[in-house]
Amino acid sequence: MTASTVTIKEVARAAGVSPMTVSRVINGSRGVSPDKRARVERAIAELGYIPSRLARGLSAQRTGTLALIVPDVANPFFTLIVRGAEDVARRAGYRLLLCDTRADLELEREVIDELIAHRVEGILIAPVSDRSREHLRRLARFDVPFVLVDRVVPGVDADVVLGDSTGGARQLVEHLLSLGHRRIAMVTESGSVSTARDRRKGYEAALTAAGIAPAPELVVETSVDPEGGHDGMRRLLELAEPPTAVFTVNNLVALGAIEAVRATGREVPDDVALVCFDDIEYASRLNPFLTVMEQPAETFGSLGTQLLLERIDDRTAERQRTVVLPAQFVVRRSCGAAT
Repeated sequence: MTASTVTIKEVARAAGVSPMTVSRVINGSRGVSPDKRARVERAIAELGYIPSRLARGLSAQRTGTLALIVPDVANPFFTLIVRGAEDVARRAGYRLLLCDTRADLELEREVIDELIAHRVEGILIAPVSDRSREHLRRLARFDVPFVLVDRVVPGVDADVVLGDSTGGARQLVEHLLSLGHRRIAMVTESGSVSTARDRRKGYEAALTAAGIAPAPELVVETSVDPEGGHDGMRRLLELAEPPTAVFTVNNLVALGAIEAVRATGREVPDDVALVCFDDIEYASRLNPFLTVMEQPAETFGSLGTQLLLERIDDRTAERQRTVVLPAQFVVRRSCGAAT
């Protein structure tokens, strides 16, 4: 007999008590004598019985389960968010379900419907885009607490943990300007994603402050992965007057951009300087190359989960909270500056 096939009735039979007594012991209820409690605990240990946490939770209208929804679990930034979120959830006695929408709105809707059906107690979500609005409102209609992480959605009131995308982007571009660059491009994703909008805002603010009019042909929208970065950089290098420096919206785009530069026989930073948001932890240890605005990704996850737990337990005011986490500017070889 395996632990998964042992029933509460078999534990009760082995301990010489009723199933109700076993249930009380499992749930830590009062009214069980020390002798009976010891017999039940001994029977549980001998039979290898594992109580069904889901069944216990349903009887108390709780499942002990949270969910984290991200648009790309392969992105190191979101991977670290998962780590931070899971640490806090586990310490609080919750399991964490991880869902990857692959930046697909239809899949995001399916995932949210499944989580509602499974009665998760709360959701931490990095939404696909502004078009996730109806999905988030659906969570509100079903009274599922949720916290936004990394991104906001206009028209949705919720607690949110963000990075300073506008300020960070401005600092990166100002650094390129300080190195003498004037034709600076940006490879980004769709403006329907709040982080992309904010980073473009910082990019354009830095140029404008330096007396440089932002050039539409120097901003390329693409997918936020190495393939998108490669395509975006290729298009920039094919311009009659290519940029001398490029700011990419994140680290994965930067990797593809570097590949595209090298495919033309050029090098970063000798021919094209490069900066980006988010570091790649293990790659930077092996070869510290990318100049980055490094966000505290684990803190996004841990703090977002803490806000979510407070919402679940009604330990906070009705007012929505916005937490903006500062990033660390790290200068390395890709920008061409002496480090």
